[in-house]
Amino acid sequence: MTHIATWILRAIDRLLAGILAVTLAFLLVLVFGATLLRYVFSTGFVLTEDLGILLHTALVFLGLPLCASGALAMNIDVATRHLGPRGRAIAEVASDAVTLAATLVLMVGAGKVATLIGGTSPTLDIPESWRFWPVAIGGGLASAHVVLGSIARGRSWPVTLAVLFGGASLAALPHLSVLVPVGLPSLVACAAVCVALAVGAPFVHSLIVGLAVAIPFGARLPEAAIVQQTVSGMGKFLLLAIPFFLLAGMLMNAGGLAHRLVRFASALVGHRHGGMAQATLVTNLLFSGVSGSSIADAAFGAKVLAPALVADGVKPEKAAAIVAATAVLPNIIPPSIAFLLLASATNLSIGALFEGGLVAGLILAAAMATMLHHSADTPSRPPAEFGERFATFIAAIPVFGLALVVFFGIRLGMTTPTEAAAVASVYALVSALMAPNGRRASLAAFLQAGRETAAIGLLVASSAPLVFLLAIDGLPQALAGWVNALGGNPLAVMLTANLILLAVGGPLDVGPGILLFAPLLMPSVVAAGLDPVAFGVILTVNLMIGGLTPPVGVLVFVAAGVTGLSSSAVFRAVLPLTLVLIAATSLMALAVALWALL
Repeated sequence: MTHIATWILRAIDRLLAGILAVTLAFLLVLVFGATLLRYVFSTGFVLTEDLGILLHTALVFLGLPLCASGALAMNIDVATRHLGPRGRAIAEVASDAVTLAATLVLMVGAGKVATLIGGTSPTLDIPESWRFWPVAIGGGLASAHVVLGSIARGRSWPVTLAVLFGGASLAALPHLSVLVPVGLPSLVACAAVCVALAVGAPFVHSLIVGLAVAIPFGARLPEAAIVQQTVSGMGKFLLLAIPFFLLAGMLMNAGGLAHRLVRFASALVGHRHGGMAQATLVTNLLFSGVSGSSIADAAFGAKVLAPALVADGVKPEKAAAIVAATAVLPNIIPPSIAFLLLASATNLSIGALFEGGLVAGLILAAAMATMLHHSADTPSRPPAEFGERFATFIAAIPVFGLALVVFFGIRLGMTTPTEAAAVASVYALVSALMAPNGRRASLAAFLQAGRETAAIGLLVASSAPLVFLLAIDGLPQALAGWVNALGGNPLAVMLTANLILLAVGGPLDVGPGILLFAPLLMPSVVAAGLDPVAFGVILTVNLMIGGLTPPVGVLVFVAAGVTGLSSSAVFRAVLPLTLVLIAATSLMALAVALWALL
């Protein structure tokens, strides 16, 4: 039975991964084709935006089974890793029950909406219910995935039945009448989310179950409304830029363009004090303009740059720490996936956010460069010859040109972020196909980008109903009242917001942090007279620093995992750079607050 369950699981995973990759490829053809028609032939497809959103939504929810385990699950093991074998086994059963409950809620809720909703899309001429069937299908497959996974792990039947009973019980909560009405059911949802996360449940599934638990306590968000909110959370064409920028970064790596940046950075600053550490910083600074993903850069740096740092005489844990700390930059320097999420959540100008992120990123890079210079413990190397620098610069020009086109195209309003991301992906694809083993590497990039697109999309989708419930309960107004109690002073508001963001940045990844806290804090920020774009940049920087701090510290865990080091050792080694980043961010926040007082 175990072998059969394992075989079925692998078959489902391979099939879904292929479907996601093909859907992503079709999306790229659709958007790039429309972009080409628009700028070359002054025409386009009328249905591009609606069809793109529909396919992106289908891609995301069909990826539900692939995002329930592993790194894409975004689960937190701070509490569970300190348990004994028996306690860990109980926590795993509880985590699987939460995952099963969330997938059942989505499956049943989507089925209800799909069968009840009427109407036809005016542009696509298809039933509106088609938007919800991928949720039902993905939820059903993910539910089966949980049960098969329990069997494949060799669990006894009583344990598997416990998972089924626990998941079904939690999924039944939305069907109960109000049992204990409370004033703020959103706080019950948040408490349930925290409990689910504590047992190691995936972040997305914890959010859905938290909402389900809150319904018997008076939450005005029934099961069907939860599904409607998750689907509407994906209804922005801007979000299509995320999979394309992810794909572009992976294809750049596959095609060898990322390695050209490494060679150029090493030739440029490798002779300075702390040479290879400075080269690592410059590489992340340059590659930020293409990848937009800090996790991708941390993985790349741990594979390519960390061994070079160790060969240069840097201790292994410090090498991993340098890789993790400098990987903060790609989500701050444009194009940034974090800023795309922020623009989606707050309707801020993506061009203005990119401009502010460029300034903030350069400030943070300068602070880290100073720290790396003074803390270097490796001898300096002779400077590279002019010919070597010039040759590596020429080799890296294609990457620089693409980064400039993407940035200025978006900032000057010549292209949308989605169009620019599609152009970047096609350019990177051509480069990758020209490299040795290009076809195999490109296929792997599409497969991985499809899975990561689903994980990030599910994060956006599952955050939407919780943010909606918090708004119903009046939490933004409560925060605004707190601001008024502080006198609306920009300094007090900025200090309070920074402390909150640094605190939540530890347990939360940057994506959930932005989607949950940006809509809550922004009204208070605007009421205090602070520039919302500048605050959005500060918010993102604060949450990115959380990628270096316990208990989650995703960038540290990625660097430690790839290099095979203890995460606690890397956390200790990264502390000086973390403090430098906090100090630089505090100065930027102070400047923004003082500007508001003028």
